Amino acid sequence: MSATPAPPLRKFGLREFTRMLVIGTVLVVYQIVAIGKWIRRPGRGWAQHASEGVVDAFFSLGPTFVKVGQLMGSSPGMFPKVLADTCLRCLDEVPPFPGAQARAIIEADLGRSTDELFQRFDDEPLSSASVAQVHLCILADGREAVMKVQRRGIYHRMKVDLRIAYVFARALEKYIGFFQTANASAIIVDLHAATFAELDSVVEARRQAAFREAISAFGDNEYVTAPEVIGEYCGNRVICMERMHGSPLDQCTPGDTSELVVRRAAKVWMEALVLHGLFHGDVHAGNVWVLDDGRVSFLDFGVMGELDEQWRSLLQDLFHATVIDGDFTRLATSVKRLGIISEEVGTDAEVGAILQTVFAPMLSDTLAHFSLTDFIKALVGMGQQYRTSSPEELILVGKQLGYFERYAIELAPNWALGTDPFVFKNVFPAEVAALSQARGTELPD
Repeated sequence: MSATPAPPLRKFGLREFTRMLVIGTVLVVYQIVAIGKWIRRPGRGWAQHASEGVVDAFFSLGPTFVKVGQLMGSSPGMFPKVLADTCLRCLDEVPPFPGAQARAIIEADLGRSTDELFQRFDDEPLSSASVAQVHLCILADGREAVMKVQRRGIYHRMKVDLRIAYVFARALEKYIGFFQTANASAIIVDLHAATFAELDSVVEARRQAAFREAISAFGDNEYVTAPEVIGEYCGNRVICMERMHGSPLDQCTPGDTSELVVRRAAKVWMEALVLHGLFHGDVHAGNVWVLDDGRVSFLDFGVMGELDEQWRSLLQDLFHATVIDGDFTRLATSVKRLGIISEEVGTDAEVGAILQTVFAPMLSDTLAHFSLTDFIKALVGMGQQYRTSSPEELILVGKQLGYFERYAIELAPNWALGTDPFVFKNVFPAEVAALSQARGTELPD
């Protein structure tokens, strides 16, 4: 099997125009229904009914909008609380498609009947998400596994929806300065590339295998894992992998153990981000499980971010300052090299002082007090001040910190990712070892 190229984004025809009318109509209709419910039950408040109307419309409009709802639900600092809380339904209540349909997709991809492929295949899915659902199966050799099966027709629906989103982003950039500085259309371009990588199970399977292998690169992440991909059962729309037994991270009981679980997950994620380049780009709690044996497992590798060497170097410089020595001068060199801030702004020391003012308070605070909104506003503000576009790569990283934020509030309220030496043990090995010795502390396994 080979990767499938993404369809063109900059295209708008009759199909896109018709779909745009449908989207507008559905959103309006569900708000009218919400008004009716509010009139009958005003005690719940208009905002609650309106938020439920938005989420109901998202479910009706399909996978693209369910993913928007998932982002809103996992980023409470960016949206009104009542809307963000209601959007959590998009993580938990995605309706499944029939098992017979899943069998047909598997058989078309693998060229054999499910009766030949499996000793057992459960038509009732274990879970259902916006892009795919997961079915339990027993392979022909007796291994217990799961099949991740993509929704039928999702490729064409998301192709049209993202073209519409791109048109809207370009329009917003023309009339609203925030969206121009945030480079909204470039974000849609990146989302388009990421989405069609996610819709190609060949790419996802490769990335999952690469992430799993990278976890053990330093020999000290024995309490973190990812499901093993079973390649002979994979196709363009299906992925087969070992079954993991556990529960989502946000169902963990708060306490000392829960904080260590969060720190271990963050350590592996950070190593992927700044050392390996390919990092998990959708770390909401449903994609990070605590297994029955106490290990942490990352799941669902449909959305992955990938940083080149220059961006990894910039982030290493940022966290070296917040974790090790408080010196932001080296970071100034990186942001100048990448064109985020021009040479004319000042010397490295002067720019370093600016960067320290912006980022140090955010990354040294606990995630219980971390504000994704402030983080992104700081990036956008730098772009406005220095007449450059905000770096989408850092905004993507900020989104993942927002995912960590929601469950870290409950499980690790006194933990600060940006200054935790354990998280950066393999990023700055010599410096962290010296820091731990100087402090007389021993890092956990």
